[in-house]
Amino acid sequence: IARAHDVYLYKEDLEGIAPSGMSVADSTERMTRYIENWAKKQLLIKEASENIDFDEADIERKILDYKYSLMGYEYQSYYIDKNLSKEVSEEEIAKYYVENIDNFILKKNIIRGRFVVVPNVAPKTEDVAKLMVSDKVADLEKLTTYCLSFATAYNINDSLWINFEELISGTPLADIQNKVQFLKQTTFAQESDSLNTYYLKLDEYKISDERSPMEFVRDQIRDVLINRRKIELARKLEQQVYNKAKENNEIEIYK
Repeated sequence: IARAHDVYLYKEDLEGIAPSGMSVADSTERMTRYIENWAKKQLLIKEASENIDFDEADIERKILDYKYSLMGYEYQSYYIDKNLSKEVSEEEIAKYYVENIDNFILKKNIIRGRFVVVPNVAPKTEDVAKLMVSDKVADLEKLTTYCLSFATAYNINDSLWINFEELISGTPLADIQNKVQFLKQTTFAQESDSLNTYYLKLDEYKISDERSPMEFVRDQIRDVLINRRKIELARKLEQQVYNKAKENNEIEIYK
């Protein structure tokens, strides 16, 4: 298939590079990229061998170290996947949040509320503002139906905390100079441009440098707790293997 100086790449070396089901174009592209990368590596190895006096024994030791580390990592990953529980209770999340509250300082302004973008040509736009500020279940259902039919963007789940700057990006509201003052003084806002009308209902807000609500960092905490479990399982596996070897007299440490 290819040659770099006196090193050859054979057809059988490419087995598994392009999995079955891949299109001809994608398969060809992947094969070509692999061959080019192989050639570059071989040329770099050749160049290195001509310019540096390598200690072959040291290189072999490093190769073995890497091989054994990779084998250990693969088994560790297998063990963790097999034994890891990803169920995290609300009690665990709340406990971690309380114990680490000072680590959850907001770096951005966030809000809870509703946000809807409606084209100016949409029908019955005069009803949107009334539906936005209503707390009636029937009105929320009407708003949901309207958004599904006419809105170009919307977020009407007012239980979720959202990044305020990301929410209003690309809208006239993004031009507000003092956004903190705006959040403190506003419960409802409506702005228009040549294409759309933007409706914002504010239920609650938190500004940067305040402590984050637990709901906003719930997924982050969940990931931290799951990662802790992974680390603990890795340690448990190492200790189990070590203890088993000692019990079976398969390991000795000479002093």
